[in-house]
Amino acid sequence: MTYKIASVLCFISMTLLFIGPSFASFQAQELKEIKLPNPQLEGGRPLMQALKDRQSSREFSTEKLPLQVLSNLLWAADGVNRPDSKKRTAPSAVNWQNIDIYVALAEGLYLYDPLEHSLKPVLGEDIRAMTGKQDFVKDVPLNLIYVADFSKITRGTEEDKNFYSAAHTGFISQNVYLYCASEGLATVVRGMVDRETLAKAMKLRPEQKVIFAQSVGYPKK
Repeated sequence: MTYKIASVLCFISMTLLFIGPSFASFQAQELKEIKLPNPQLEGGRPLMQALKDRQSSREFSTEKLPLQVLSNLLWAADGVNRPDSKKRTAPSAVNWQNIDIYVALAEGLYLYDPLEHSLKPVLGEDIRAMTGKQDFVKDVPLNLIYVADFSKITRGTEEDKNFYSAAHTGFISQNVYLYCASEGLATVVRGMVDRETLAKAMKLRPEQKVIFAQSVGYPKK
């Protein structure tokens, strides 16, 4: 009897050992594409008022952002505002459009697709805590990760690519700041990021580089 129990336990252990990675992979595959609703282009505070109210905040509520708010925010950040030319709300040198916006939510990591205005699944894991070195980032409902794709910059030195990527990220993050100021949301751009560790977790290619991260949420009450 003891031998039979030991055999069963051994069989269960070996089964779990083999199905563990497959189960984790299955969980990651369960993350589905999110088609965002059309952005609301009406309303919001006047530009001068938004500029007056623009600020950084490191205190956030844990309340999730509605899908419509996420849609509006990402369109404001770097969405397509001229469908005929596919150009964006943020300027880009030579129209390289080399900054990808990754969206870290509690349920997983997505990539914003401006052309389809949707979120493409990347990882079925909560990596918010890895998007910065500050304690608050793990509980913020939304962390944006700005990733430069150097393969899209077709000329120039490595220094040039870093320079343009930083400038492009600045344009996008300021759009986010202004949207947040207009809608009463809290936000902060963060440079304190372990870029190498985060890039590995995100499975980025060698020509991709994490530039900054930006947290967004409702103000802490």
